[in-house]
Amino acid sequence: MLEPGTLLLKLQQQTARALEVGALQPISTHYQLIEQAEIPFLVRVIDNLQRKATVQEKQEKTQTATGVEFNPFLPYDPDLFVENLSATHVGLLNKFNVVDYHLLIVTRDFQEQDSLLTLEDFEAMWLALTEIDGLAFYNGGREAGASQRHKHLQLVPFPLIPNGLNVPIEKAIASSIFSGSIGKIPPFEFRHTLSLFEPGLVTDYKLAAQVTLAEYLKSLDFLNISINDQGKPATPYNLLATRNWLLIIPRSQESFDEISVNSLGFAGALLVGNHQQLAQLKQQQPLTILKSVAFPI
Repeated sequence: MLEPGTLLLKLQQQTARALEVGALQPISTHYQLIEQAEIPFLVRVIDNLQRKATVQEKQEKTQTATGVEFNPFLPYDPDLFVENLSATHVGLLNKFNVVDYHLLIVTRDFQEQDSLLTLEDFEAMWLALTEIDGLAFYNGGREAGASQRHKHLQLVPFPLIPNGLNVPIEKAIASSIFSGSIGKIPPFEFRHTLSLFEPGLVTDYKLAAQVTLAEYLKSLDFLNISINDQGKPATPYNLLATRNWLLIIPRSQESFDEISVNSLGFAGALLVGNHQQLAQLKQQQPLTILKSVAFPI
């Protein structure tokens, strides 16, 4: 199991090794900042998606031929293995990473990505957050930006803006308005919930996981996200968490035209595939795009 104080170093060391052997294949991007409502949205433009597209095409052909759906996490590539986080989760590198040191928090056995998150999921998430100050997130279903069926949370270290803010929406969160323990972010004109954590919660990952699970379930109830007969949330959603707060957004669709949005979009970090999409994003403005893939208030 994870030895306290070692995860960040192991993440860095394994990243170097995986780059050396070619197991890690970063997607090259350049970025611009687009400000709206005092949020400096970080917009990354992909330089070349062909490599990832080629791999995905090969996987789809193999799946068609064998009838077996490809699962990159079972078994996982040992060159991408970072550490055993817990008895239920492992830490892996994101093979096609856009952000450096992008960690995947993956269940050891197969669970559906749209399953209800559990105490064990949040314990693994907080084990990672205890070691790495960053943004944890979960894409709950395909309409929320999930690309793999095997359940996994993700963590990217701070800062999200190179040499800048930890999270682009920091100022917006600071301006949040609360009714009881449920907060609303004024520029977010779509359904969402914000919960704040007590300072120092990160020092006890088990307590932090219990608190987060309770806030998560309360937020799903507040957002009228019911649990279906399979024990899954009936509505796709994005979940974002730091050491200080939890944000949940129900999703109506995966993309705006061809601009896909996952959890990072609601943190203020968007990804576009080319300059045409960048021009479209500038014309429509980021908050309009986020509103279009969420639910109106």
